[in-house]
Amino acid sequence: MRWENLTADPAGAPARDAALFGADAVTTRTFDTPEFRGITFHEIRARSIVNRVPGASRMPFEWTVNPYRGCSHACVYCFARKTHSYLDLDTGLGFDSQIVVKVNAPELLRRQLASRRWHGEHIAMGTNVDCYQRAEGRYRLMPGIIAALRDHANPFSILTKGTLILRDLDLLKQASEVADIGISVSVGFTDGELWRTVEPGTPAPERRLDVVRTLTDHGIGCGVLMAPVIPFLGDHPAQLRATVRAVAASGATSVTPLVLHLRPGAREWFMAWLEHHHPHLVRRYERLYAEGAYAPKWYQRRITRQVHELAQEYGIGPARAGMPRRITAPGTSAAPAPAAAEPTQLTLL
Repeated sequence: MRWENLTADPAGAPARDAALFGADAVTTRTFDTPEFRGITFHEIRARSIVNRVPGASRMPFEWTVNPYRGCSHACVYCFARKTHSYLDLDTGLGFDSQIVVKVNAPELLRRQLASRRWHGEHIAMGTNVDCYQRAEGRYRLMPGIIAALRDHANPFSILTKGTLILRDLDLLKQASEVADIGISVSVGFTDGELWRTVEPGTPAPERRLDVVRTLTDHGIGCGVLMAPVIPFLGDHPAQLRATVRAVAASGATSVTPLVLHLRPGAREWFMAWLEHHHPHLVRRYERLYAEGAYAPKWYQRRITRQVHELAQEYGIGPARAGMPRRITAPGTSAAPAPAAAEPTQLTLL
């Protein structure tokens, strides 16, 4: 296993050491409990925790914090699978079951936020692997991370598929009083059969929407990243309608669609899954993604237009921050929704 190859510096200055952590600092553990059976944890003491996003990235933020590498959510399409190859770890089952834990993340972040070189820029979390995956229930890194950001009034955002974020509700409320924060929950579809096969380690979509409902009920506005929209499996108009309606019913402040993209590492794993579960779709995917990792612009625009039209129909649009919304049952009346040309976009993605 190769550990000595990852560099990072919170202010872009040359790092004193070329490695993110030393091989002699790795402790490997397994836990014989049902929720962790089959998972190996590699505990490390990181040398840096605030990472600069590469300039060529499409992401609309510059800094991230990732307390974990690898993810027990086991989403077959996860674009972050390639990052496991940097450590000579398998990008398939290894990504799902070999989890790197940066056990000193909270104390390291607090120290970096206090540095005179740090200028309080926005920090995004959950953009590589989920910071509220199963491991967080044991290692509890996020409370210390959120507390550090709160104490320095540093703006941040979190994207998650995990329901464990509700454990930290009080901390999030405290942070929102001193800094701009953004919370987004990822729900690409509500189809139960599709969920069980492509996101086997995640909470059900309904439970994730319960998170949105709880956050908005406590005054924390929460958007939904409708991602990924999976071609030919989750993009039927009836499926899109069902998902947007459920998002609206949860009180989400916005819904933003994102079509499946297949980067190297994720592409191979997803296509192997597709060959096994839906072999009749392999040729269609090869044609749709013939030009690279992203679906054609015409397809992306079509999905975006459909979701935006549905969002307008169900009243998802600009609203006061943190104000929950509920749609009414068929046949009942409701107060007119605020007019909007299109739904509010997330600040995270």
